Formats: sequence, structure tokens, C-alpha cells
Amino acid sequence: MYYFAYGPNLNKAQMRERCPACKPRFPVTLPNYRIAFVGWSRVRHGAEATIRPARGDKVRGAVYDVSEVDLHLLDKAEGYPQTYDRVKVTVFDEDGSTYEAMTYVRVGQAEEAPPSEEYRKVIQQGYRDWGLV
Repeated sequence: MYYFAYGPNLNKAQMRERCPACKPRFPVTLPNYRIAFVGWSRVRHGAEATIRPARGDKVRGAVYDVSEVDLHLLDKAEGYPQTYDRVKVTVFDEDGSTYEAMTYVRVGQAEEAPPSEEYRKVIQQGYRDWGLV
């Protein structure tokens, strides 16, 4: 199954830690969404990433191939279903091919707030890992 990563799970080291058997595949784009930082995480010491609909915007990310075991591990790491819900999205690779993927979206209408610097660095490293910057 394909998993669309857009936040800290872009960081390949973090994903290897969370899901040792996952396989990084390719960079993709999710159209008509934007990244938002919302809520408050005691673990992250700030807001956490989610995606929100936004006509004309796009979210750059990457696809991992995950097994059912990986999915269970991701569910636990993401706080599914209390903190994050799983949703299906359609993403596009650089050639315009489409892929159905699962991703996580924050539950509820949490207010936007700043992420911690440490959390931001984990995400930035993920963008570097995939050559998205």
C-alpha cells in the first residue's frame, strides 16, 4: 500500500525508525492542499503538521510502500484514530502519473500555531532527503 508523507515522515531516518520494512518510492505532489501546523504536542513541544484543503495550493511530499505491519506501526506513531485520521488522497509524480495513497490528517479543528524549531528541522531534513528543496 502507498503512504503519502508530507511532514516529519518525509525524514527517511524517522521512517526507518518507525517502520523498518517500509520502502521509499518517489516524490509526489498533492494538489489543492496546504500544510498547516496545528494544536500542541507535548512530545514535539509545539504544533504538528497536517494538511488542509486549499484550492490552487499544493503539498510536496513522497510515497512510501508500507505493509500492514508498517501501517499498524504508523497508526500508533500518529495517534490514529484519536489525534490523526487516515484518509485516501490522489497524488501526482513528476511525470503526471496518478497514485492513490493513504495519509494522515489531524482530527478536529485545532487552531494553527508555530511548530518547535526541532520539529521544523526534522521536516526540513526530510525535504532534503527527497531532493524537494
